[in-house]
Amino acid sequence: MVIRVVTQARIAQLEHDARTAREQARQTSGAANEAFGRQVRELYAATGRAERAEAATSEVGVVLSLAMAELSAAQQELLLKDIEIRRLREELEGASMEGQTLTVLLHYGEPHTIYASREDAHADTAAHGMPADHVWKPCGEQPAAEFKWRCEAFIYNASSNGFRRAYVPAAKPVEGAA
Repeated sequence: MVIRVVTQARIAQLEHDARTAREQARQTSGAANEAFGRQVRELYAATGRAERAEAATSEVGVVLSLAMAELSAAQQELLLKDIEIRRLREELEGASMEGQTLTVLLHYGEPHTIYASREDAHADTAAHGMPADHVWKPCGEQPAAEFKWRCEAFIYNASSNGFRRAYVPAAKPVEGAA
């Protein structure tokens, strides 16, 4: 058995060391609590960002799905139009235009589009803001530039590789001419 003699100074030193250790433990515990609080806040923030990202991803998926459906429909429509254009080209290449009447759609007197028939030209003006049930009247001798939309008939003349008006206006006598 060992007997140890403890002095008052030794006890005071041990009490001082114990107080220092408790203070250090309290500070360490406070720092740990602060760090834990920061970690919890960061975890909540990260969870919130992840949830928002997941929701945004879901929304983007829906928008992408709709866009893909629209793209598919547009591609189908484009394919059908391409087929129709090929059919019309083959039809045009196979038929002679000699003597046929074509209708030129004029926009304020300037040529806009050429059509196989007056009805096709009238129907197309509906795509340009003209009412579909518009009643077309003869333009008479007024200049074409006075009309927003005007249709003129032309006949293809193979000998001149050009067109001539199908309906020539009546000649007016010039004043003083015999």
